[in-house]
Amino acid sequence: MSTFLKMSRGALCFLVAGLAQPVPAIAAPTIRDGSPTAAACEALGFKPPPREDERRVGGVWRRSAKAYAPMALATPPPPPPPPAMAPPVPGAAYTTAPAYPTPPSDQGLDTERYPHAAVQGVRRTADAPVSTFSVDVDTAAYANVRRFLNDGQAPPRDAVRTEELINYFDYGYARPTDPAKPFQPFVAVAPSPWSPGHQLIQIGLQGYDIPRAERPPLNLVFLIDTSGSMSDEAKLPLARKALNLLIDQLRPGDRVAMVAYAGSAGAVLAPTDGTQKLKMRCALTALEAGGSTAGGAGLDLAYALAQQNFDPKAVNRVILMTDGDFNVGVADPARLTDVVADKRKTGVYLSIYGFGQGNYNDTLMQALAQNGNGTAGYVDTLAEARRAFRDDFSGSLFPIADDAKIQVEFNPATVSEYRLIGYETRLLNREDFNNDQVDAGEVGSGVSVTALYEITPVGQPVASDPLRYGAAASPAAEAGELAYLKVRYKLPGQATSQLMERPIGARDVVGELTKAPEPVRFAVAVAAFGQKLRGDPWMSPAFTWDRIADLAQGARGDDPFGQRAEFVQLVRAARDTAR
Repeated sequence: MSTFLKMSRGALCFLVAGLAQPVPAIAAPTIRDGSPTAAACEALGFKPPPREDERRVGGVWRRSAKAYAPMALATPPPPPPPPAMAPPVPGAAYTTAPAYPTPPSDQGLDTERYPHAAVQGVRRTADAPVSTFSVDVDTAAYANVRRFLNDGQAPPRDAVRTEELINYFDYGYARPTDPAKPFQPFVAVAPSPWSPGHQLIQIGLQGYDIPRAERPPLNLVFLIDTSGSMSDEAKLPLARKALNLLIDQLRPGDRVAMVAYAGSAGAVLAPTDGTQKLKMRCALTALEAGGSTAGGAGLDLAYALAQQNFDPKAVNRVILMTDGDFNVGVADPARLTDVVADKRKTGVYLSIYGFGQGNYNDTLMQALAQNGNGTAGYVDTLAEARRAFRDDFSGSLFPIADDAKIQVEFNPATVSEYRLIGYETRLLNREDFNNDQVDAGEVGSGVSVTALYEITPVGQPVASDPLRYGAAASPAAEAGELAYLKVRYKLPGQATSQLMERPIGARDVVGELTKAPEPVRFAVAVAAFGQKLRGDPWMSPAFTWDRIADLAQGARGDDPFGQRAEFVQLVRAARDTAR
C-alpha cells in the first residue's frame, strides 16, 4: 500500500510538473511573399511569359509550352462547350482548349459603347407623388469621365452617369454603430444654385464599416481577360498591378483562384490561401494578352470555381477585369445578363472593373453589374487602382446590405414638382419597393450612397402602400413635410428585407446654400458638373463652369487624398473642352 502511494504521489508530482511547463504558442502562418522573379516563379511551377518571337505566329498570339499551348489553326473552330472543372496545373495558363485567332482589327476605330438613358424629366407631384430607385454605389463613370477630360476630350453624354460622379466621393456622414442597422440617414434641403425658387433635397445613406477583426474570410475568383484587345499598357498590365494591390490586403484565411480567358477559358490558379501571395503574383506575371474574347465561357468557369469552393461563412465573389470586348461564344449582353442574374441566386457576388479605351464596352459592364448582384468600377490609372483595392478595400469586397432601394413620397401640399438627378438606369416601379424578389443595389462596408432631388416648393396604385398624403388636410401636410423617405434593404444572406423611414421637413431646410453643410455644397457642385457635361436641359446656362469650380473649391474641406482638389481641376478641364 505504501509503495502504491509513493508511486501515485510520484506520478501526481510528474503530472503537476508537466502542467506547469509553458504551453508552446501556435505559430502564426508564414506569409510566403516576395518579388515574382523568373527564378522564384519557376520554383513554384510558373514559367515566365514567352519572348516576342515565340508568341506571334501566323497572326495568332500564342504562349510557350506551359504558359500557352501553341496550335496551328487554319479556320476558327465553333465556340467550345462550358469547360470541365479540371484541377489547374501549376504554370499552365489554361486547362482547356486552344485560343481562337484574333478577329479583324478595329485599331484606329472608336468602338466604345455606352448605355443610352433619357435624362430624368420633371414630375408633377399630383400625378406621380412617388419616386423609387435602386441604390447605386458604382463609380465607373467618374474615372472614365476623368480619363476623357485628362486627354483633352469631352466625354460622350451617355458615358456621364451623374449619380456615379456624386457617389465617387466620401461626404463624411455620421456612421452607424450597429451592423444589424447598417445605414445612418442624412437629409438636407437647400436652395438650388442654378434654378432660382427651386430647392435641392440631398439624401445620404452612410453604411456600417465592419471592423477589420470582424470581416469574414474571402473566397475570390479573379476572372482576367487576356484577349488581344487587352494588350495595351492601360489594360492587362494595369490590371495585374491592381490585383497585386488586392493581394497585399489578403489574410491567411482568405482564398483566391484565377481564371483567364481569351479564345477559350481555363483555370490559372487553384484556390490558394492568403499565405501564398508569391504564388498568386507569379500566376499574374505569367499572363499575356492574345487571341479573341470568349467572355461567356470565362464567366461560366469562374462562377463554377467559386461555387465549388463556396463557403457560407465567407464572402464569395468573382472579380472580372476586362475591357468588355466579348466577341466569341456567348457575347450577347441580354444572354450574359441572364447568366449572372441566375448565378446571383447562389450567393456569389460579382465585381467588374473596366480598363482601357477605344473598344471599352461600358454597356456590357453596366448590364453585368446591375444584374449580377455586383458593383462596377473603371481603372484608368494606378492611383485609381490604389483607391479601389487599397484605400477602399473593405467597401469593394465586404457587403453590408443587398437589394437596397430608396422610395420618396412627395407631399403635394408643399411640393408641386420634382425630379431625381441621375439614376436613369436604376429606376424601379413603385410596387417593386415592397417586392423582395426584385433585385436592387449591393452596398459595401463603410460605403455611402447619395441622391439629390430638385423640387419646386408650394399620390397611387393598389399594390403599393397607402399614400401618406392622401388628404390635403392631413397632419403631415399641416406640419409642413416636404416628403417621406423610405429605405429597404436585406442583410447579407437574408431573404426578407427591412424597412427604415423618416419624414423630410422644416428641420432639414437650410435657408442659404452658403450656410449648408460642407457635404451638401460639394455634392451640389458634383451634381452640377454631371448635368452640365450631359447637357441636361434643366441646367441654366448662367450657372457656368467657373461657378461650379468656385462652389466645389469652397467645400473642399478635409481632403487627405486630394480627390476634391482633383475634381476642381476636372471642372476647369471641362470648361476648356467646351470652348
